[in-house]
Amino acid sequence: MRRQRAQRDELGGHAPSTGGPAVPSGGPFTPADDPYRLSRRSTAILVGFFLAIAAAAVLSMVGLPYVVRQPGPIVDTLDTFGGTKLITVKGAETYPTKGSLDFTTIRDLGGPGDSVNVWEVLWGAVDPDSEVFKKEELYPPGVTSQQVEEQSTAQMIDSQQEAIAAALKALGKPVTERVTIASVAEDAPSAALLKAGDQIVGVDGAAVGGASDLRTAIQKRKPGEAVALELKRGGTTLTVNAVTRDSDGRATVGVFLGRDFDFPVTVEIHAGDVGGPSAGTMFALGIYDTLTPGAMTGGQEIAGTGTIDADGEVGPIGGIRQKLAGARSGGADWFLAPAANCDEVVGHVPRGLRVVRISTFDQARRAVEDIAAKKADDLPTCTG
Repeated sequence: MRRQRAQRDELGGHAPSTGGPAVPSGGPFTPADDPYRLSRRSTAILVGFFLAIAAAAVLSMVGLPYVVRQPGPIVDTLDTFGGTKLITVKGAETYPTKGSLDFTTIRDLGGPGDSVNVWEVLWGAVDPDSEVFKKEELYPPGVTSQQVEEQSTAQMIDSQQEAIAAALKALGKPVTERVTIASVAEDAPSAALLKAGDQIVGVDGAAVGGASDLRTAIQKRKPGEAVALELKRGGTTLTVNAVTRDSDGRATVGVFLGRDFDFPVTVEIHAGDVGGPSAGTMFALGIYDTLTPGAMTGGQEIAGTGTIDADGEVGPIGGIRQKLAGARSGGADWFLAPAANCDEVVGHVPRGLRVVRISTFDQARRAVEDIAAKKADDLPTCTG
């Protein structure tokens, strides 16, 4: 009997008196015995992980009132764009060329009709080639994406016409210019006398050859004095005495001017859906190179930016930092920068990119020719 009881005790799960390993009994496990149960610390880590994922998803969907400005691609005015030659000329002899005259672009994330999330804003803040702006710094409140696109397209069309005029004038070709009133400021002293669409053909008895002639004549007056404007309205010619007003110490009549041109040759620029006025200088250089023998660039890859008017004046643009970065990443070795943007250029020039300061089309053309001739050491920069 004693032997049988001892056997039952061993089969019942009691550890042998020899101190060997315990054998699990057939009864229920305690929580501490469950090999699949997570500890409190592991559970907290897992919950925190899933909460972080959920928070990241939420932050990715929350739109913020900021714009992240990034470098865009560069486009060679001497090449094709979207399968079409970017610059085509009819009515004049054209010449083959080589090298590149690139216009530069920017990309805005978060403009009207769009938004950026937290991660995009954070990336824009740490990326040296990007900038973060409050949306109202770049776009007026309430403006729509359609309005922005329409304005950008109109600016591009005007830019192309001004660039054609500047290039053809530099080539000595005759360009006929018509100055019109694009719009009239509501608070202009003589707003009731002037209408959008009026062509201004004379001022104080002198013919108007261009917008610069008109501005020069008006600014001879003191603010508050009247100036005689000869207008063509429909099929009628009339003269109105427009009272001037003060604008930064100069006399103006409170109108926005438009310019139409008659060219001796047909020049078409196919820039796709790229908008804005900042490619004007590079368009003008591309047209000039197309209409002159030889390669003006000498085979160099030269990028740049800047508005231009029919008189060849180069103006400032936005996004210069991003355009510098885009030019270098696109392979350009040289960059033509408007003198008025030099304060934004200094300190943001990518390694390997050389910047030349320009204020006029003639300066830009000579800079390209000097680069081609390897005589660029004395070209003006933004630091000297």
